[in-house]
Amino acid sequence: MPAATREGGDKPVTKRKRPENGEPSKKRRKSGEGVDNDLASQIQVLESEILESKKHYNNIATLIEIAAKQEDDTEAALTAAGALGRVFVRLLASGSLVRRQDASEKDATVTAWLRDRFAGYKAVLLSKFKTNGPALKALMLAMAVLKAEAQHLDGRDEATFPQSYFKKIINALIQSPFEELRQAFYDNFIVEYDDIRFYTFQAIADILTEDDQPEDETFRSSVFGLLLRIEDVPGSNEELSDFYVDPPAKKKHPLYLLSQHKKQAQEAWLAFINLGLSKEQRKKILQIMATSIAPWFTKPELFMDFLTDCYNSGGSISLLALSGVFYLIQERNLDYPLFYRKLYSLLDADILHSKHRSRFFRLLDIFLSSSHLPAVLVASFIKRLARLSLNAPPSAIAVIVPWYYNLFKKHPLCTFMMHRVPRTKEEKELVESEGVLDPFLPEEEDPMETRALDSCLWEIVQLQSHYHPNIATIAKIISEQFTKQSYNLEDFLDHSYGSLLEAEMIKNIRKAPVVEYMIPKHIFTEVGPTAAPEEKNSLLVSLWDFGPS
Repeated sequence: MPAATREGGDKPVTKRKRPENGEPSKKRRKSGEGVDNDLASQIQVLESEILESKKHYNNIATLIEIAAKQEDDTEAALTAAGALGRVFVRLLASGSLVRRQDASEKDATVTAWLRDRFAGYKAVLLSKFKTNGPALKALMLAMAVLKAEAQHLDGRDEATFPQSYFKKIINALIQSPFEELRQAFYDNFIVEYDDIRFYTFQAIADILTEDDQPEDETFRSSVFGLLLRIEDVPGSNEELSDFYVDPPAKKKHPLYLLSQHKKQAQEAWLAFINLGLSKEQRKKILQIMATSIAPWFTKPELFMDFLTDCYNSGGSISLLALSGVFYLIQERNLDYPLFYRKLYSLLDADILHSKHRSRFFRLLDIFLSSSHLPAVLVASFIKRLARLSLNAPPSAIAVIVPWYYNLFKKHPLCTFMMHRVPRTKEEKELVESEGVLDPFLPEEEDPMETRALDSCLWEIVQLQSHYHPNIATIAKIISEQFTKQSYNLEDFLDHSYGSLLEAEMIKNIRKAPVVEYMIPKHIFTEVGPTAAPEEKNSLLVSLWDFGPS
């Protein structure tokens, strides 16, 4: 191996003695014949020669060329990449790539050349992330090389995590068109190793804050998908014990501190949110905010502006932001002005038809559970939902009525609304003949000014005549004695048209329903304009044949 390299070339300058007759050596000719006949065999020979002697280091450049340019034969490219991986791992372990101060000029040149080839090989691996087939093996090789580099490249006794190369891996991973590759990286590395998760967050934050980052939606979607996968938050510093690279000896290193792991996750999420979110991304973040994202934050109050903007936007975004706002109120004592007024405004015509209805009722039950709330405020929510229930699907009414029951038990002053409902025959006849003026103000935005407490729940009386027998039965519990302590809302939240229909289909029928057993002869008869009255009534007579006997 010579001590100099050609300027701008990949291979060191090599001086060979040619035979006196000017013909190429027979040994080289046989090697050339091997390339043509069996490329895999040639790769194996090139690898073994490199490991045998330094004079064959030029084979490294040949293998890199095969791995990079063998587009028609991906198997050969992967074979060459695997051979190079084994070569560089051995060279790293032997210290051949370590820069030494006492090295001769020749050895320093060889070391520099090997490090350049090593960088070229890593670039080839990252380029494979965009090729279907070799991408997964290229990822595994890149991570294996990263581990060897961390342990041996600097020649120190303590391993040093190669953050620069890992950042390139994450960048290539994000820009890869294959979602399966990112899933494989998550399953094999992020879930398994705490240091990989730590540096993944750090790399994402660095990539997203660079000026030359891609601005296309695919890039952001890939970043978003990778961040969404990282959900499980360690519980304490003691749980940070699984490391891909040998951990540092210093116990105060950030890798051993949960607060530093959370800080990296916080920076990554904030960097992504600051890029601007699509409507679907915003909804997804709000759905998992309280359970999967906020626990990663050392300062969840940094989400305050984001959550309040979403909460004030209205519609389904407000419903989804409600859990995040509640998390900040509960965990960080967020002071949200006019919170119940905004919550009251969410009770519109669409709330009971929303797919997020169950989520909303769980939170609404928490917000109105305090016995310190004014009865006027609670009555406004009861009355607004009672009015909305008149046009609600049966599955929603099945939740509202037990929810009423629980609120009446917690807020006894609101039971006046229930007692004003006409119950006796005389009261009902009076209402039917003269009517009644409902003092409730449905257009009032302030729940403290709706006069709901002065109203009555006549809407519940209407629900007691609902077309669905189960809903009518549930609605009647408001008219009975309150002997039950409370209802578990979870038993009612997941009802739908399908579940209600299934319950009817599997119900045991104690008494068979009465049906018509006489087969009618006809349904309609021809009746002319000059026909006698008895003939005109024949239509009603024939239709009556279908009625009960």
